[in-house]
This record gives sequence, C-alpha cells and structure tokens, in this order.
Amino acid sequence: MAKDEIVEEIHKIREEYSRSFNHDLKAIFADLQKQQAESGREVVD
Repeated sequence: MAKDEIVEEIHKIREEYSRSFNHDLKAIFADLQKQQAESGREVVD
C-alpha cells in the first residue's frame, strides 16, 4: 500500500497533540471540550 503524505501528516499532528497531554485521555477530552465551548459554534447532539 502506498504512503499517503496527508494521512502521515495527520498522524504526526495527532501524536504530537496526544503527547502534549502525556497521552492522558481525560486531559485531552477536557481540552477538546474547552475548545468546543470557546469556538462559539452550535453543538448538536
């Protein structure tokens, strides 16, 4: 299977983001909730 540069870049960014929270899922989730609240976008369940 050929390497996709875009997918590789996404994986790299996602790994760096996770590492910035020491791979702590609770901390990552809290950050994502904070970003969502600050975005001002309507959230639909």
